[in-house]
Amino acid sequence: MKKNIFKKIKNHENKENPLRSVSKAVSYRLLATGATFILSFIIFDRYTEIPVSKSVENAGLIASAEFFTKIFMYYLHERLWTNISWGKYWRRSYWGKKAWRKLYNNMHDEKLTTNNKSQ
Repeated sequence: MKKNIFKKIKNHENKENPLRSVSKAVSYRLLATGATFILSFIIFDRYTEIPVSKSVENAGLIASAEFFTKIFMYYLHERLWTNISWGKYWRRSYWGKKAWRKLYNNMHDEKLTTNNKSQ
């Protein structure tokens, strides 16, 4: 099973589907909108003379507008980046692979010769 997963990544067939992008957008926006609501409420409550109920209403209006606008923008941004392969499928270069393999083989050979001498 693992071989199949790696094969998909090698062939660049493994992209995120739109539902995953929407889920990520909604979860992030809920977190960010909560922060916007709290900040808006603090600003209205501290720097205006309006009652607390009006501060909550105004902060809710700002948070609602921000939620729907930014979730749409984030979704578009996420879908654009899904189609960009840069940095998505990381592989070492040919020479990097060869250097690591050579280093591993040298270390392995040293251990074998050390073990053989000690016996």
